[in-house]
Amino acid sequence: MALISLAQGLAHAQQNGYALGAFNVLDTHFLRALYQAAERQRSPFIISIAEVHFKYVSLEHLVAAVRTEAALHAIPVVLHLDHGLHFEAVMQAIRLGFTSVMFDGSTLSYEENVRQTREVVKMCHALGVSVEAELGAVGGDEGGALFGEADSDKFTDPAQAADFVHSTGIDCLAVAIGNAHGKYKGEPKLDFDRLAAIRATAGIPLVLHGGSGIGDADFRRAVSLGINKINFYTGMSQAALGAIEAQIAQRDARYDAFAELLMAVERDIANVVAQQMQVFGSAGRA
Repeated sequence: MALISLAQGLAHAQQNGYALGAFNVLDTHFLRALYQAAERQRSPFIISIAEVHFKYVSLEHLVAAVRTEAALHAIPVVLHLDHGLHFEAVMQAIRLGFTSVMFDGSTLSYEENVRQTREVVKMCHALGVSVEAELGAVGGDEGGALFGEADSDKFTDPAQAADFVHSTGIDCLAVAIGNAHGKYKGEPKLDFDRLAAIRATAGIPLVLHGGSGIGDADFRRAVSLGINKINFYTGMSQAALGAIEAQIAQRDARYDAFAELLMAVERDIANVVAQQMQVFGSAGRA
């Protein structure tokens, strides 16, 4: 089926009390794994391509593969730019047919984040493209070090969230409540009281980045408190590496050993993603 916008997907998620999983792809093996999981779970989902990963992919060819794969399945899917840091990346995504973009101005001053995000929203909404933004700063480093930890001084302020949403017109807000990119140092401790306060003031769907490593119970509680999009990538990457290590450990001289390795990567990614779709509550919602 045709790709849908993030606003469309989030509206359904809000109405039915679940979160859409946003899963990053690097190539067609990741892409096929996502669709294997989605067909198994009958789950809508989000295909994310991060700006920091542009250097690893042929973006035009990968987007063409996304469109081809989407046409083969009756699954609602969003094509989303993850952590767009520059206007050039946002423009490139729009030109290629992304149905959603995240403009990440979290490293800017509050005033500059508002100004630049507002400009992105104005441009994207005119074209039917949804916009996600971030307020506060999610811990860790997108595309950087493996381990990340949250900084409570950079958590999202509920009162400021209301002004940010009103001033920018965004479709959803990524929040910092103790979540972090990459693997967590120790057990993640999410500030659920803060999350509830942000939901009350912001009034729009909320996004949880740094999904890999958060426990199932915490995910479900976060969804009940207004999280309708959850980013998940590190767990997929670790599953892929584990599959590669296992295949190499038992490899032989067969000519198709490498092809079997790639199939193992797809299988293990699909298994991890299918499990998360169940936890996020999106299974059976397609």
